[in-house]
Amino acid sequence: MADASCLPTATPESVGLSVRQLRQVMDVLSSEVEAGQLPGAVFGIARHGKLAWLEAVGFRDKDAGDAMRTDAIFPLASMTKPIVSVAAMMLVERGKLFLADPVAEYLPQFADMQVAVETRDSRTGAARTVLEPASSAITVQDLLRHTAGMVNANMLPRTAVRQRYLDAGVANADQTLAERIDKLARMPLAHHPGTAWEYSMAVDVTGRLIEVVSGMPLDRFVAAHVTGPLQMTDTSYHVPEQNWHRIAQPTIDPATGKLPNHQDPRHPQKLVGGNTGMVATAGDYLRFSQMMLNGGALDDVRILGAGTVAHMSGDHLGPISRDGEVARALLGPATGFGLGFSIRLAAGDPMPGSVGDYRWGGAYKTSFLIDPKRDLVAVGMINQASYERHAKLFRTLVHQTIAQ
Repeated sequence: MADASCLPTATPESVGLSVRQLRQVMDVLSSEVEAGQLPGAVFGIARHGKLAWLEAVGFRDKDAGDAMRTDAIFPLASMTKPIVSVAAMMLVERGKLFLADPVAEYLPQFADMQVAVETRDSRTGAARTVLEPASSAITVQDLLRHTAGMVNANMLPRTAVRQRYLDAGVANADQTLAERIDKLARMPLAHHPGTAWEYSMAVDVTGRLIEVVSGMPLDRFVAAHVTGPLQMTDTSYHVPEQNWHRIAQPTIDPATGKLPNHQDPRHPQKLVGGNTGMVATAGDYLRFSQMMLNGGALDDVRILGAGTVAHMSGDHLGPISRDGEVARALLGPATGFGLGFSIRLAAGDPMPGSVGDYRWGGAYKTSFLIDPKRDLVAVGMINQASYERHAKLFRTLVHQTIAQ
């Protein structure tokens, strides 16, 4: 095991993990590399606050023949969201934000939102979209739990609202966060706020809220108040030139013969948002996850109060609908959503886990899991957007390692 300085270390056996099963994890990942499904991966797991395993397989850069290393830097994609959600909750703790507040109190352009509703002509049966006033205001809580009524422009199916996002340039990366949010505020909602879970660009709005309320650019606020205090030294919105040799690179997708979608994190981007864009090592994200498992503190540094973490990691959906196509795909059965991540609510999920564990993943195939019942955190890092098995495989790999 190498590069284990992210947390205090322990042998797997001393924290109730099976060395045999951990080796099997790496064998499974190695077989995926050999099959050409992914270039390489890093897998890390900590239990009872001790890092018990951090190993790499495959290639950091397959074309260059450069082996994967445990300190490789990966694009986080949607694993940016939990970090930005924590930053927002720090402002809640300071009384600068309240979850029940209408977003329009801070970003007035979100007042008087409209909802796109599909209707059918009673004579012809033809479908058409009409706009009606939103039945309630979007709240800060709605942003964090994805019930603001917004959508993600780049996801399928291609609905009328998603097409409007694309036509208006909401999804373009060549704009500032403020410019994106101004465009987003002019778009119709797909649902009335608070009525349906829809994975969306709402955490970009959260990022803009942080900027307006704190008076700091989002990346500076996150660095000053989250990643800096947690000593997540390789977590940011771009990779400095001296570390370019550590960036995990994707490989050709055997199904298409082309490189899959990927992020080039070598240079600062114009758009610094809350939905995506950050990079990190496995070790850094293990530190973040351990802070959450500890109730908001790590190494005598407190980021959030334990009560705030408990509130974030509880279900915030209740009876709110999660029946849409995207919700069914991303949440699945027996799953709710907190403030930044999904929550396992009950037995019945076909994937292994514990009631109350929470997790999320990124489009480039990074994953994390926090299991309070097992006192365990785990991270899997891959940079291969075309690798479709990652979410199911990651959870299976993590839970097989538990010996007691």
